[in-house]
Amino acid sequence: MLTEMTLYSRNVFFRVEITISALFIILTGILAFKALPVFPATMEESVRRSPGIVQNFIAHFLAPSPYVPFVSLAGGGIYSLVTLVLIYFSFEKTQAPEILFITLFVLSFSFETMRFLIPLQKIWAIPSVYLLLASRVLLFGRFFGIFALFTAGVYAAGLEVQKQINALLIIAFISLVVSLGIPIDILTWDSSFSMINGYLSLFRMTETVVFVITMMSFFISAWSRGTPEYVTIGFGSFLAYAGRSILLSGDTWISPLPGLLLLVAGAWLICTKLHKVYLWL
Repeated sequence: MLTEMTLYSRNVFFRVEITISALFIILTGILAFKALPVFPATMEESVRRSPGIVQNFIAHFLAPSPYVPFVSLAGGGIYSLVTLVLIYFSFEKTQAPEILFITLFVLSFSFETMRFLIPLQKIWAIPSVYLLLASRVLLFGRFFGIFALFTAGVYAAGLEVQKQINALLIIAFISLVVSLGIPIDILTWDSSFSMINGYLSLFRMTETVVFVITMMSFFISAWSRGTPEYVTIGFGSFLAYAGRSILLSGDTWISPLPGLLLLVAGAWLICTKLHKVYLWL
């Protein structure tokens, strides 16, 4: 039976995450030299503006910029690597079950590199199967990230910590099934260079519901465990989710910086308060 990770094995897992994030940043740098010149043409062929609550408001006032998707995905990758390194050194000797799933949420931003395949198809004759695969990997990363944050909230609310690996496998399986089941049109994309997929409204609503439950789980933890720090952690999860939404859907220059700042602020609140909760355990 799979059981809880030891502190040593969890730290090894952290190092693997850092390595994956670093490899994605290297890949981003390599692909940028080829892809950036065709970003304007790729933007012109987008069939619609990217979705999102904040994005829908901005779209009425500002036109999309072809280089914002690159800034967003590169910024997300850098955020992922830096945050993972800081978490590793901050929690190296601190056993906090929630932090494993927080790092998985942070790692999910590295998968945004898959958006590069849309402009690259204008340069290379990329088979459609690879475009479809890249889009499903991107969707997997996004669903996996939000489910990981949800699991962190469930652990805070009192889920037994003995089966972290089981929980990890479950959210990976659910994310895989969902990402494989969504219909994707590999011939069309939006202004964030994400391919158009079906059931968008349904999954947006599901994602929002999952996040609300996540935030409420942290608030419940503050009450049930008598630990007020979880209120701040819940607020930090709200900031992180808001920053994620702005960064991933942004197609104007007003989006990347606020999105990254909210992500950084959210991660800082979550990690500092979690560290305080488990410091003396």
